[in-house]
Amino acid sequence: MDPGSARNWILVNAVQQSTSTKRMKTLHVTNSIHRSPLRRALLLIAPALVIIAALTALTARATPSCGLASQTLALGHYPSGLLNLMCNEFDQYGWFLKTIVKGDSDVYVIRNTWPVGAHSGWHTHPGPSLITVISGELTVYAADSCATPVVYHAGESFTDLGCGDVHLIRNEGTVCAVNIVVQIIPAGLPRRIDADQPANCPTFTCPSPSPTPCPQ
Repeated sequence: MDPGSARNWILVNAVQQSTSTKRMKTLHVTNSIHRSPLRRALLLIAPALVIIAALTALTARATPSCGLASQTLALGHYPSGLLNLMCNEFDQYGWFLKTIVKGDSDVYVIRNTWPVGAHSGWHTHPGPSLITVISGELTVYAADSCATPVVYHAGESFTDLGCGDVHLIRNEGTVCAVNIVVQIIPAGLPRRIDADQPANCPTFTCPSPSPTPCPQ
């Protein structure tokens, strides 16, 4: 082989080796970002595990009722607009009524029975409630003013706006208590929404054994 041919052979061989090296490097980089089936599965289920953990934590902080027995006496469904009512009898009776409800509504009539020591747990409702105590007495704690609870006796009535207002009702008397509740809530929603224990309010535990049920 003459000197010129030798130089050409060396150059061609060097170029081929360089090209081969680059291809190997490119393949190496491509393989490094390939995810194994196990890793892909972990990436897919990780968000679900985070959501489950968050829901579990929320459930653990809820404050369920203790000893309370509730009975649904009636449930009515009112299409949007049917509860738009106005009655102006102010001149004759000193009474004026006006309600406007947009959206379908469920109206519940509930009877609650409270043994001594029973309580509702901290909760709210998605709509307003009209409550009348028909026997015994009930103590109402509002989350924003729980240092000054209000006691309602048989024959007395009160309202609960719901809509995020958190409260707890407890029988701190010496006899069973009963109240009747009329609730107006958005159609299809649960009547009650459990709430966390307010940091500024007393903690009420459920006695063991649970309060003795009231005679029916």
